[in-house]
Amino acid sequence: MRVFAELCPRPPHWRLDWAAVRERFPWIRELAGVAQDPVHHAEGDVETHTRLACEALAALPRWRERPEDERTRLFTATLLHDVAKPRCTKEEDGRITAHGHSRHGDLMARRILWELGVPIAWREHVTALVRHHQVPFWGLERPDLRRTAFRVSLLAANADLVLLAEADLRGRECGDLPGMLENVALYEEYCAEEECLDGPRAFPSDHARFQYFRTPGRDPSYAAYDDTLLTVTVLSGLPGAGKDTWIAAHRPDLPVVSLDRLRAELGVSPAADQGPVVAAAFEQARGHLRAGRPFVWNATNVSRQLRDRCIGLAAAYRARIELVSLEAAPAVLRARNRARPSPVPDAVITRLAARWETPDPTEAHTVTRLDLT
Repeated sequence: MRVFAELCPRPPHWRLDWAAVRERFPWIRELAGVAQDPVHHAEGDVETHTRLACEALAALPRWRERPEDERTRLFTATLLHDVAKPRCTKEEDGRITAHGHSRHGDLMARRILWELGVPIAWREHVTALVRHHQVPFWGLERPDLRRTAFRVSLLAANADLVLLAEADLRGRECGDLPGMLENVALYEEYCAEEECLDGPRAFPSDHARFQYFRTPGRDPSYAAYDDTLLTVTVLSGLPGAGKDTWIAAHRPDLPVVSLDRLRAELGVSPAADQGPVVAAAFEQARGHLRAGRPFVWNATNVSRQLRDRCIGLAAAYRARIELVSLEAAPAVLRARNRARPSPVPDAVITRLAARWETPDPTEAHTVTRLDLT
């Protein structure tokens, strides 16, 4: 966080030293020359837009009124909001598009901030803003607006998302700027009405929250009866994060469905097709669930999609889901992995890190995120 604090505009002049920003971050320099749709971005390439958005943020009175740490966090999100455009920008039918840059930006921002040693909560706040930065522009047209706004409130803050969206717009040259700014204002009003603007949306219980995000059309105020029968602990973390160590210290008496162990038993390399390993893990898990026996699911589970397969199976057997996310600094993690009897190839870790989505409160009854560096 320190490097961002040093570069963040500050009183009394609120000046942005863009040359210093460019010198410090190679991913900013990669934005130079990346073309944009001239209808929404007549100001120029992605780097030009990012600089103008940061200058616009620094000029916003509501941003200047924030505490220094919050100003720095929003400045960081603005720097990163279009970081994935170089890899997502394409020309289609004579138009320049950047489909998917918000989702890919979330993944890239997480890896960048992880490698810089940014604390988990601060990092995840920023990545959530990057992931959702376009929502206020078109949010009122989305059929899942309420669920999205609630998710943002749990991961970051909709008030921050509104400021980021306003800075993003004011850092552009586009014909529909007044209309887009009005959309952002309407989104802010909507979040205030839904009681999720300045803080996390409240739910009657963790079970009610869990069921709301798994059940389309569910009333968020419904106090769902907790009919869970057992607890399943689902781990998430890159190889070398310390999952086995955590289990030994915190769940020593529970049976473990371990993909590493199954790989060894089946003779499957971490770089090979994992289908047989996953199938064996699910069969073991079903045995524990049928018996009503609590257990630990020990796998990398770095993406939400992978975790949802485990969580969905457990939830079908009325399990309470305890999701534990473990991580360590990159150098520590790779050193631990190399010290293992059967280390995972570095290329596999790099590939997993590129798909890494940290667990969040919409996925489970409880989510614990720990740095085991």
